[in-house]
Amino acid sequence: MPRYPLGLTCARLTFPSIASPLFHPSLEGVGRERPLRYLWGEESTRDQLVEEVVGLSCLQPLAGETLWEIAKAEVEKRGNNGSEGDGVEIGEKSVFFIGSKNGGKTTIILRCLDRDEPPKPTLALEYTYGRRAKGHNIPKDIAHFWELGGGTSLLDLISIPITSDTLRTFSIVLVLDLSKPNDLWPTMENLLQATKSHVDKVIMKLGKTNSKAASEMRQKIWSNMQKDHQDRELIDPFPIPLVIIGSKYDIFQDFDSEKRKVICKTLRFVAHYYGASLMFTSKSEALLLKIRGVINQLAFGIDKSKSICVDQNKPLFITAGLDSLSHIGSPPVPDNDIGKLHAHSPMELWKKVYAKLFPPKTVNTLKDIKDPAKDPQYAESEVDEMRIQKDQFSPFLQFFILTLKKIIEYSVPVVIIPHLSTILLM
Repeated sequence: MPRYPLGLTCARLTFPSIASPLFHPSLEGVGRERPLRYLWGEESTRDQLVEEVVGLSCLQPLAGETLWEIAKAEVEKRGNNGSEGDGVEIGEKSVFFIGSKNGGKTTIILRCLDRDEPPKPTLALEYTYGRRAKGHNIPKDIAHFWELGGGTSLLDLISIPITSDTLRTFSIVLVLDLSKPNDLWPTMENLLQATKSHVDKVIMKLGKTNSKAASEMRQKIWSNMQKDHQDRELIDPFPIPLVIIGSKYDIFQDFDSEKRKVICKTLRFVAHYYGASLMFTSKSEALLLKIRGVINQLAFGIDKSKSICVDQNKPLFITAGLDSLSHIGSPPVPDNDIGKLHAHSPMELWKKVYAKLFPPKTVNTLKDIKDPAKDPQYAESEVDEMRIQKDQFSPFLQFFILTLKKIIEYSVPVVIIPHLSTILLM
């Protein structure tokens, strides 16, 4: 029987590339529970080798074939069976959560990943991942979850996860706190503008090296909109898939009916204009399950939900492409006032109507803290006390360093008293 040299790295097993005992892939004579011992002492049972290396289908050796050649053929076979477009099967997707500060982004991510743990405040930009099995002997799909903390105070970090390498499988989830309507529009506008601006730059850069991929992305943004949709010429889809989630619906549902109407219509317009899905959620298990389904669609490509709910007295749930401007209606403002509002675009008109009822906070109160070290939610008494001491000591330290520089530069003799607060020049 042919024998095979070790030298393959596959799945979670690593075979040594140095001279080692030879190995026969059929594993004849090895009991199901009998471990194989390798040169460096690691052990793996027959089942682990069968499942984690190349699978049962390719363990029958052919004359003249090495284990590496068998594994290579299996990878090519899987690629041909699942290929599409450019011949590469994409098994990894990325979902980027942005939105209101303390708006519930982490809670949604943990629920989607079935992690039963209390959410913690997000520090700047955080990452986690999830995996989903597709079947036996098939690699698991991987979903990368990014979360931007701090509301609108860390917009520069948006450029880190969104690159030309990840853009084709990237999605955005914008989480807005419905319990704070005065902050809603500024948060939404700043985050979407910053994200769209960066994505446009990445697509432009991608077009210089891979024009076909850039062209496919520009065409793909219209995939959620039917070709005969009446609003096709009136909207401007977001360059990558976008989902808008209104959180804390349990608080929002107690708002005055007129306020709820304005918020619902405004968010419906924004979502429809950008070709995005819109839905509301809260701590309710039923609503969280709906959100989980939507996130799984972005992360793992499962089928989209076709359900729709546009009743302002219920949690909104509108899949991208299923709404229309005729159903949304005109901005909720009296007819005699609409002529007084001067706007250059529909988006600007809706913004002014919304601001009339929910004026944004002043610049001083709306502006987020730029330095996370000064943010009250990250306060730690011991660390803060040491930082205060450091800040108080810094002026003297600077004076001490400058003095030493002068001494070195002019060769001035010096006597330094042991107590560092006193320096005497002679």
